[in-house]
Amino acid sequence: MSGEATTIDVPEASRATKGKTPILMVPRKEKGGMKRGLAIIDLVLRIGAMVAALTAAATMGTSDQNLPFFTQFFQFEASYDDMPSFEFFLIAMSMVAGYLVLSLPFSIVTIVRPHAGGPRLLLLIMDIVALTLATSAAAAATSIVYLAHNGNSNSNWLAICNQFGDFCQKVSGAVVASFITVVSFMFLILLSALALRKH
Repeated sequence: MSGEATTIDVPEASRATKGKTPILMVPRKEKGGMKRGLAIIDLVLRIGAMVAALTAAATMGTSDQNLPFFTQFFQFEASYDDMPSFEFFLIAMSMVAGYLVLSLPFSIVTIVRPHAGGPRLLLLIMDIVALTLATSAAAAATSIVYLAHNGNSNSNWLAICNQFGDFCQKVSGAVVASFITVVSFMFLILLSALALRKH
């Protein structure tokens, strides 16, 4: 037995597999890191803008003040619905806040799929429309708030903030909140443009 050799049969490789070695795939780093980071910042800014727009609309909607003295025929009251600019402000900021609530799912989609350009482009276009609406509402209300604080001697418009201090504080706070919304939209548009940029 010691002189016998053992033979092992090795099957010959077929032509299809001959000369081909398995290739080991090295996992590449995902390139969506920066876009995902921009999408997360977008979501946080969007929530902040939504809170500011809701605050502006709610503050304007509750800005009523009655003076403690009144006569039999007159009651001295200041309310947002006395002025069309403030009514426009309330409607516009409510629409902007509603849009921001509806845009949150799209912003979440851009986090999950950072390379998807469709949702990002839709958000960019709608953000520009919402920025225009918020800016026009803030500007219209600012002019009336300025007149309420300072009046206009050329037109014989008297400043009413000396008598209606609470009303003026509320509408001024609403205008400040609306400008925070405007600045947030500017950053949102910039982030969307950066995320859509081709590398």
